[in-house]
Amino acid sequence: MDLIKLSRISMKHLITLHVMLDTLSVTASAERLCLSPSSVSKTLTQLRESLNDELFYRHGNQLVATPLARRLGPTVHQMINEMNQMLTQEAFDPASYQGRFSLAMRESTFELLAAKLSARVLEQAPGMRLEIWSRDNMGFDSLAKGQLDFIILPHDKSQPPSTQNNLVWETLLDDEMVCLMNPNHPLAGKKLTIDDYLSYGHVGITDNDLNVPFFELQLAQQHQKRKIAVHVPDFGGAALMCHHSDLLFTCSRQWADVALQAKALITKPLPFNYGEVSYSLVWHQPSMNDPAQRWLYEQIISVAKGS
Repeated sequence: MDLIKLSRISMKHLITLHVMLDTLSVTASAERLCLSPSSVSKTLTQLRESLNDELFYRHGNQLVATPLARRLGPTVHQMINEMNQMLTQEAFDPASYQGRFSLAMRESTFELLAAKLSARVLEQAPGMRLEIWSRDNMGFDSLAKGQLDFIILPHDKSQPPSTQNNLVWETLLDDEMVCLMNPNHPLAGKKLTIDDYLSYGHVGITDNDLNVPFFELQLAQQHQKRKIAVHVPDFGGAALMCHHSDLLFTCSRQWADVALQAKALITKPLPFNYGEVSYSLVWHQPSMNDPAQRWLYEQIISVAKGS
């Protein structure tokens, strides 16, 4: 262990690296840390010399993290959380808290949870700032890097990836799947059969992080693959496609019951075994060392349970 080399790296260096990995901007990092851009640049220069790595380089108009900086991200995030826990011995007081948390979710989750969660959190912790990102822009890697605190998403229960990167999955809501269609669809007035379901085109949802859903595998094994005519990023766009075509959309019943985009569409039960589906909360396990994040976790759970 090189104690002399380690002594040259302080929490200031680690926090600067952590924020830079999140913002990829010296100016934005300086604003978040209440420092001048020159002070952030000086700290980065010191860290570059200690680690013998550029850490960030310019590509066009953007800063890009080097492989070493990206690899250090999860470790630095965990170290900062543990240090924060050491310094925060008193009970967490939401009323006096000043801080920021980042969540990512699909548009469908906004309909069910986001509005209620924001109202609850801001009533109890008016100084807390919530940043809610689209799941298309921020994925599971962002949890390990400390760029996100939580992800909330609907999924087939067979879909969660392995628990690599210390990701924890917890079910918020159990759900079931239904088929949506235009009220003028040729199938609207009859019971939906498997032959009917497979004879029409479907709207699919893109997600690069999750595995192929169980219901897709089951359908292909027992019958045949459905015909995906259009891929869209979220439920709302898929429902709009149904309003203007004879395409079918398979989705969450809870979302279909409340979403404005699904109003006036016909809802039918699926004519095959589709497994189990739910909405889950995902986080990076070490992050729960932060009392503020544990408090926010409790609020999410309470909103999901309707309490």
